[in-house]
Amino acid sequence: MEVINSIKFTMPSLSVNESAARAVVSSFLIQTDPTVEELSDIRTAVSEAVTNAVVHAYRGTCGNIELTVKLLRDREIYIRVKDKGCGISDVDKAMEPLYTTAPEEERSGLGFSVMESFMDKLTVRSMPGKGTTVTMRKRLSPNVG
Repeated sequence: MEVINSIKFTMPSLSVNESAARAVVSSFLIQTDPTVEELSDIRTAVSEAVTNAVVHAYRGTCGNIELTVKLLRDREIYIRVKDKGCGISDVDKAMEPLYTTAPEEERSGLGFSVMESFMDKLTVRSMPGKGTTVTMRKRLSPNVG
């Protein structure tokens, strides 16, 4: 993986930081001159990943969420959202559409499905008691400018 540029941003798991995460990613990716649709897709996927960490990882307490964004060779974007929260005991089950661990909060259970639909690749690694790492990749369209 040849990295052209990268950033790392750490924030407390507060819902107000979901918009900060989108803004940081958008600001950083502007240098790649993405299409409006590509930027919107990436922002949505990041928002879902950060929201999952805010809502599920720390269960009413506060911890850190680490956001890493890398620009790779051939206009590929790498994004990692990592927490050290409660973790997911069954990742496959958690990735099923409509599955949620917080039905009382009226959660739709579509977070991972949304991330998958907007990105080219989604990987979720988790260990109960240790946290969760969501890694996403997307190749941007060729820059014609």
